[in-house]
Amino acid sequence: MCQAFQTGAAALLAAALLAWGCTTVPVTERSQLQLIPEGQILALSADQYRQFLSEHKVITGTPEAEMVKRVGNQIRQAVETYLSEKGQAELLANYAWEFNLVADESVNAFAMPGGKVVVFQGILPVAKNDAGLATVMGHEVAHAIARHGNERMSQGLLSQMGGVALAMALSNKPQQTQALFMSAYGMGTQVGVLLPYSRLQESEADELGLIFMALAGYDPRAAVAFWQRMESKAGKGQSPPEFLSTHPSHETRIEDLKEQMPEALKFYRR
Repeated sequence: MCQAFQTGAAALLAAALLAWGCTTVPVTERSQLQLIPEGQILALSADQYRQFLSEHKVITGTPEAEMVKRVGNQIRQAVETYLSEKGQAELLANYAWEFNLVADESVNAFAMPGGKVVVFQGILPVAKNDAGLATVMGHEVAHAIARHGNERMSQGLLSQMGGVALAMALSNKPQQTQALFMSAYGMGTQVGVLLPYSRLQESEADELGLIFMALAGYDPRAAVAFWQRMESKAGKGQSPPEFLSTHPSHETRIEDLKEQMPEALKFYRR
């Protein structure tokens, strides 16, 4: 069944919307809610991406910046090959890939629809090398391919705005809509009703990200080492409890990755 929020005033509207807003995640075929047309999502993505880059210093011409572009393009080629083999190449028809490194010490990265990817400088010491960075970028690109942002924003329109049409939300509540978009695509933080689904999406992105990095020629076992470094950086007792986090705990994530590793290694060895 398509996942959506069925509480409060949104319940009746949700029931009507589900008839046409229920789709499946590419590759995994998990049922998900998609209320926002892809064209609108891509337009919002392009606008927000340009705005973000205008407000941050983009690093170019350095070995670190070249590493981001090199690894990003390897992931891009892997994704294109994988989706073509699955008969889903049309999912990338309107992608115009970009890979940018920004001068920000946050340990973060994000990918938006259309192949717009940002890596924050602060995550590079944790990534350490190409394989570690491929873990990060494969995971973030997986979010975009799986349309997790559209899913989260669709859930947000139902839960926060009563399921109003996006066009109406943009015209009547532009600041709230922008905040919802930024939260949906990992450009902000939100604690609340979306948590159960975002943890599911994180695990799904981990699974797809392993496959993408393996196809790109990076040993997927490097993902376990990367998340162990993340755990070490966070420090014992520093991360929030799993039930309060939008991400799985480091321990849960590492165990899940180990379970997914045999399948990912099939793509690496081929």
